[in-house]
Amino acid sequence: MKIALVLDDSIDRPDGVQQYVLTLAGYLTRAGHEVHVLCSSASPRSDVTVHSVARNVGVQFNGNGLRIPLPTSRKAIRVLLERERYDVIHVQIPHSPLFAARVVDEARRLQARSVRIVGTFHILPDGAVSSWGTHALGRWLRGNLRRFDAFMAVSEPAREFAASAFGIAPVVVPCPVDVQGFAAAAGAAAPVPGDDGRLVIAFLGRLVERKGVLELVHALDALPVEVQERLEVRIGGRGPLMGAVESAVEVSALERVSLVGFVAEEDKAAFYADADIAVFPATGGESFGIVLVEAMASLAGRGDGVVLAGANPGYLSVIGARPEVSVDARDANAFAEALRTLIEDPALRAEIHAEQAEHVQQFDVEVVGARVLEVYRG
Repeated sequence: MKIALVLDDSIDRPDGVQQYVLTLAGYLTRAGHEVHVLCSSASPRSDVTVHSVARNVGVQFNGNGLRIPLPTSRKAIRVLLERERYDVIHVQIPHSPLFAARVVDEARRLQARSVRIVGTFHILPDGAVSSWGTHALGRWLRGNLRRFDAFMAVSEPAREFAASAFGIAPVVVPCPVDVQGFAAAAGAAAPVPGDDGRLVIAFLGRLVERKGVLELVHALDALPVEVQERLEVRIGGRGPLMGAVESAVEVSALERVSLVGFVAEEDKAAFYADADIAVFPATGGESFGIVLVEAMASLAGRGDGVVLAGANPGYLSVIGARPEVSVDARDANAFAEALRTLIEDPALRAEIHAEQAEHVQQFDVEVVGARVLEVYRG
């Protein structure tokens, strides 16, 4: 099949939807399909054919900095679609009426039912404003949505919100992650254990409010001194809260905290695998949890570390129901107690590690990719 993966943003950005598209593109290419990415302004890539069809403008939405497309020429879209004649067009939703929706409109006009159009719904709102905005966009797109043949959503909470906001009925197909690749990379990397036998607490993510990095520092600061003395904390990522994180660490009682900054994609597996507890305390706005899957996969490849997640709906859809591995990060005392339980009970960590190493396999790209192909084929 010849497949177009369509997203309104640039494929160059290191966000979750871009990870979804590139991971899926790699699987589809290995499976023998021809894959193109249709997006806004982007650089050429060696791993997939990229068509930069739109220009972007920066906005803030759902707690993220995004770039959305300006009105895109319908003629340019028609020329591209007429030339390429895709068998499947796969749109990342919510999508812009000014670009991806026009791709859908023009594809249906040009090819009628000879092209299968599917969409994946990716978001959950982080508050009333983003929820209202998504509902309004859904009403605007109702006519366009009728041109689709099938819908997916990355989690059950995302499916429920898609039904409410967009009036669609997706099937749940999670985000694909190269689980085996992360495990292999972690196993091949040289371990960097904590100094003097200290347990490593690791966080990796954007330093923005909803990712919960300040909540993590406050929870660690709430631990008894004798527990803190057993820990080495590594915080990876960058963002507008860097100064606030530095200040919070400075005034805390924590002795061993490293702010390592940006962690390259090829170094993520080793960063995760060095953790005894990898912590992702996002407070909301998460439809899935790619970072949780990456960390569980990396820890499955080396050591006996575990993943602790914020108890938001998207993360809970990934981490599972076991209460020891999810916490309301906004409750500093409960967060501290959850950390202390895992810190002080190595047998519990080993038990949870074994469970997570098995649980994470369902998100491997080979498993998820096969399910996406089923949707493509109808």
